[in-house]
Amino acid sequence: MQIDLTPDQREFVHRAIASGRFRREEDAVEEALSLWEERERARIEILVALDQSEADLESGRYDDYTQESSPRLAKDLKLEARALRHSERS
Repeated sequence: MQIDLTPDQREFVHRAIASGRFRREEDAVEEALSLWEERERARIEILVALDQSEADLESGRYDDYTQESSPRLAKDLKLEARALRHSERS
């Protein structure tokens, strides 16, 4: 496969090679494709979550939150975030 870069893209890659970021043009292209794959996987995960959320709403699987229940929700979310952050550090 041959890839034709714009002059600006080629200069960008050459600067990255000159700085030691990459050794070859192919390395830069592989990095770009890897990042694209990562972004696409994240996009698909978001779309799946949205589909699931819509299905939950349509079937009535959701909770209503009021001014009275919102502080408890905030507390629960903070605890969940702290636990997640702790597990990522371990």
